[in-house]
Amino acid sequence: MLSTSVVLGQGYDFFSNRNPTVPVEGVVVDTPLKGEDIFSFIRRKHGKMDLSFYRQIIGAANEFKEGDLTLGIAAKNEASRTNARTLLSQTKLVDLDKNILYQDGILDLIQQSTFKIETTQDWTVGELKQFILTASEDAIKAIMPTLTSDVIGCLVKLMSNDELISIGQNIFNPLPNSKIGSKGYLSARVQPNSPTDNTEDIAWQVFDAWSYAVGDLLLGTNPVSSEPESVAKIEQALFEIITSFGLQDTLPNCVLSHIDVQAQAEHLKPGTTGVWFQSLAGTEAANQTFDVTIAKMVGHVAERNGRYGLYAETGQGADFTNGHGEGFDMVLHEARKYGFVRALKQKMSASKTTEETPWVFLNDVAGFIGPEVFRTKEQLVRCCLEDTVMGKLHGLTIGLDICSTLHMDVTLDDLDWCIEQVMPANPAYLMALPTKNDPMLSYLTTAFSNHVKIREQFGYKVNDAMWDFFKKIEVLDTNGKPTEHFGDPIWVYYQYCLAKGDSRSQNEIYADGKKCIARIRERGVPIAQGFGENIWDLTPELDQEVHTLYEDAKVSLWTPLDPTFTASIPAAVAISTNSKDRKDYVYHPESGEQLPIAARQVLKKINTSWVNEVPDVQIIISDGLNPRALMDNGHLAPFLTGLKKALKKDKYIVSDSTLVIKHGRVRAGYVCGEVLFGQLATNRQKGIIHIIGERPGSGHHNFSAYLTVASPSTWRQKGSVDHDISRVISGISDTALPPEQAVTDTLRVFNRLFAIV
Repeated sequence: MLSTSVVLGQGYDFFSNRNPTVPVEGVVVDTPLKGEDIFSFIRRKHGKMDLSFYRQIIGAANEFKEGDLTLGIAAKNEASRTNARTLLSQTKLVDLDKNILYQDGILDLIQQSTFKIETTQDWTVGELKQFILTASEDAIKAIMPTLTSDVIGCLVKLMSNDELISIGQNIFNPLPNSKIGSKGYLSARVQPNSPTDNTEDIAWQVFDAWSYAVGDLLLGTNPVSSEPESVAKIEQALFEIITSFGLQDTLPNCVLSHIDVQAQAEHLKPGTTGVWFQSLAGTEAANQTFDVTIAKMVGHVAERNGRYGLYAETGQGADFTNGHGEGFDMVLHEARKYGFVRALKQKMSASKTTEETPWVFLNDVAGFIGPEVFRTKEQLVRCCLEDTVMGKLHGLTIGLDICSTLHMDVTLDDLDWCIEQVMPANPAYLMALPTKNDPMLSYLTTAFSNHVKIREQFGYKVNDAMWDFFKKIEVLDTNGKPTEHFGDPIWVYYQYCLAKGDSRSQNEIYADGKKCIARIRERGVPIAQGFGENIWDLTPELDQEVHTLYEDAKVSLWTPLDPTFTASIPAAVAISTNSKDRKDYVYHPESGEQLPIAARQVLKKINTSWVNEVPDVQIIISDGLNPRALMDNGHLAPFLTGLKKALKKDKYIVSDSTLVIKHGRVRAGYVCGEVLFGQLATNRQKGIIHIIGERPGSGHHNFSAYLTVASPSTWRQKGSVDHDISRVISGISDTALPPEQAVTDTLRVFNRLFAIV
């Protein structure tokens, strides 16, 4: 998602310390002179080129988003936005490319992979806009390879939503040997997530999707654990479903762990991994947060010579929320990610025919981070339209995760509205889950029922090969109309059993299927069956369940950490972050990453008390976005007790104090480690185990344990310890990953980290 490698924290509550170059009220851009471009304007105002002001003008040309405001580059008012757009429209493409906003290896790669021709160089951005809006698809495609990512990013700033939709309706980049990404087609990535990586949960969500004739692009699971053995197990389960039905040349499988782990899984079970996944950022520094380099990605894609190549995920805001805003706006960051993917695609396509080219597709996870990026439904729609067009102009097959975290000001009904606003732009695909609510990632996205409605409402089709398959298994009739088996996952399971040579009767298989669904639902994973008044409606019971989870999430989000509960934690030492209150914490995540002087003094006092015995491990507890995950009976207490006992059994020295942070984010734990371990005169590595409430919405009230190990010399360097060296055990609760099992998993990973360091 930034669907999601949980281990690397994509989409979780990670934020950055930032220092905007202008006040947060926004950038003022005065009225330009007639015909004046950005660079003449800057020299007139400042007497010379000013990089910071250049970035501010480019940012001010954006439609308003919370993230740009936080970065200090949003327009103060509509007049400034209009003026910035006027300047941009009068600026030549060649001058934009010469005056570099931010230089690094990603930009170098983009420039190297962009073709140079004389035709467009002297055009202004305004002239390019006019051409794109009026030219044929063939004419547009002829110049697309000549456009740098920065130019494409600047172009969309000048367009209205209707203009973006118009372009989306005119440009298509279908995947080789398929209709995916073609005009009038809308595909689906089935996202069969499980809170415990249970392969039964995962398999039955696939059966469920196919019962609604949904799922023709990818079977892609976000893992709880990114241990290679666990990833390989899930890959094999998905691959087995695909091959049992003879669909291996029709769609791939994927477990969205780090690409290094997928490569390891392929070695463990050769041939079972499908397309390889990686979240990507728009700068080299931001990619390091994902433990990704250009060389690493080039090396991995060189191995992808079969039908399935690379599945990349991106999202506006991911760079700056991971501490790498670099002073320029979210749209241009996003555009550079697409340029990165385009360059990788070129490398995979070299010396190959179109038919031989491996699939490369991109998923824009819009809305996954939170209100610090966009707070409203209108901003979410704008982002989806911008990204769809930028992806298409990069020659990429781009789909969307039109989604919302449960701490955004977007309701279930709002999400339906967003989908309807975006769909005319004809993205290649959307996510697909049994309901809007993801049972593992705890966010809202598109349900199977949404796909059914979209097909009916907009006339979109499914990849022909999979449509024929849906007819073959009789969820559709020969005319493509729903049969009596539509919405019946047990029927698809029955077809699966037949394909595998199962000799049981239909009645026996159906009885088994009912038991399977009961077990899955007991684990908190929804399975859609049947429909309501219309074929695109959930049954009333399931619809009510989704709304109940939504309301529970809102309660969980705004429930404070009870001081009485904090006092009940053995050896608890309470501190707070810079967040003024719960609202400040939710809407300004950076405040929950920073510690005030008072908190640092408490930490220094703890450090001073370590006279004779310096601990190896400091346990930290933060409320996160769901304090109830800690306070529920059977959650924190058995995990904390078991964890301390297990650590001591393995000869770790555990700090006598347990830090409890009010309004704490993941990076607040790193700051604690810096203060506690950074001044130690030892070479022995030190670690933290940070227990934190996860995003609410699954109904499980899960918490996670973030594990970080580093040497004192690394802890000493402010900001050196970050997500790229951390690992996480997530989904811990009495109804998901049992605390007792989580202790075992935590210790195994923690031991591995100590061995690595």
